[in-house]
Order: sequence, then structure tokens, then C-alpha cells
Amino acid sequence: MARPRIKKGDEVIVIAGKDVGVRGRVLEVLPKANKVIVEGVNRVTRHEKLRMAQGRGGQEGGIMHKEAPVHISNVAIVDPSEGKGTRIGYRVESGTGAKVRISKRTGTEL
Repeated sequence: MARPRIKKGDEVIVIAGKDVGVRGRVLEVLPKANKVIVEGVNRVTRHEKLRMAQGRGGQEGGIMHKEAPVHISNVAIVDPSEGKGTRIGYRVESGTGAKVRISKRTGTEL
């Protein structure tokens, strides 16, 4: 299984599914499931039970809205120079030997 190229904190755009065209920041990457959780994308409704914890306020009950995972193939990272979705490539810096992510669309560093 390949390591995901999208990282936590990246800005992505949804390219397939019910939320096509929506942009958001990656909150969490789930590499074993090949999924990501994106802020404001694939929101689901959950009915949470009231939980009382001793000494603490506990968890509030009621209807909660939260983001569900989206498959990593349904999102593309946003190129900062153009504002469009792009694929990710890598380049090794000649001086330091560091590996950096680049945009396949424009060649700029991400």
C-alpha cells in the first residue's frame, strides 16, 4: 500500500461525489483506509447519547453534525498559484538533498 501524498493541513478540492467543487482543509488522514477527513465536506448527522462522567461535565447529548471520511482519490490538492486542483510530484533539492512536494500542474513547491 502506497503512502498517501496528501497531508494534514493541506487545502484540497473535492473532485467526485456529492460535494464536488467544495474546498476544505484536511483535518485527518487515515492511511490504512485510504481516506481523509476534510473540514466541511461529507457532513453526517449523528444522534449522541448523553453521558455523565464523574467529576467532569460529561458529553452533551443530542443531534451532532460531523465530517465523515472521503476516499483519497476523490480529492485533489489545491495549487496555491492557480487555485485549481493538481496532482502531486516530488523533487530532490540539489544542495540539501531534501525531498519536496511539487505541483504537477505548474511545478511550484507545495
